Amino acid sequence: MTGNAKTAPGAVPFFIDTHCHLDAAEFDADRDAVYAAAVAGGVTTLVIPAVSRDNLAAVAATCERYPGCLPAWGLHPMYVDVHRPEHLADLRARTEAQRPIAIGEIGLDLFVDLDYAAQEFFFVEQLKIAREFDLPVLLHCRRANDQLLKHLRRIRVRGGIAHAFNGSPQQADEFIKLGFKLGFGGAFTWPRANNLRRLAVDLPLEAIVLETDSPDIPPAWVGGGRNSPAELPRIAETLADLRAATLAHVAEQTRRNAEQVFYRT
Repeated sequence: MTGNAKTAPGAVPFFIDTHCHLDAAEFDADRDAVYAAAVAGGVTTLVIPAVSRDNLAAVAATCERYPGCLPAWGLHPMYVDVHRPEHLADLRARTEAQRPIAIGEIGLDLFVDLDYAAQEFFFVEQLKIAREFDLPVLLHCRRANDQLLKHLRRIRVRGGIAHAFNGSPQQADEFIKLGFKLGFGGAFTWPRANNLRRLAVDLPLEAIVLETDSPDIPPAWVGGGRNSPAELPRIAETLADLRAATLAHVAEQTRRNAEQVFYRT
């Protein structure tokens, strides 16, 4: 640990990884070891979001195998070319049969060239499912914060998390007003991530949750390698250092924030 990121003697911080694709093929060779390393580091809860109808079963199997792994059901905008309207019925049926911790990963992506009308259709319909079942949502919001906010104001859901948030302070405030927490992970650990690092310091800690998005968005010390949920404690240390706070405080508050989203504490 560095700087102010220190815990009291004997204290053991615990963490919730609010966004982790432990079911991904990148973990097929060593998933048991990856999970064990995360738990050993204090990551006791991992939220595993689905991305398409075809991986709902893989997410379910992962969550059944590993204690503390909780499923979210959703159709990701990056896979809009494979989604079909009937997949929404499958999503609703899965939600009825096995209530998830959230609906996700859903949202909009304007970074890549995808059918925006189709993205919007699936996003809106999944917001309706979240509202129907009174569930929070996990938002994919790459370069589409204003568009997401427009729909969230119209179709009110039980809050959720703006995953991998990278917007303006004004956009952050709008998400917070709608009951959302903002997800911070490996991206803000890079020294040149000036906007994210400012947000990590300036936003109220009560608005921040931690995530890895494993195997994606690796932190600076991993470089271009595979990210894993075991990196979450060090991500928390980075946040504590930036905020001149203790690791224990950051761990406790971000965990409480996540529990507010998922459990309404």
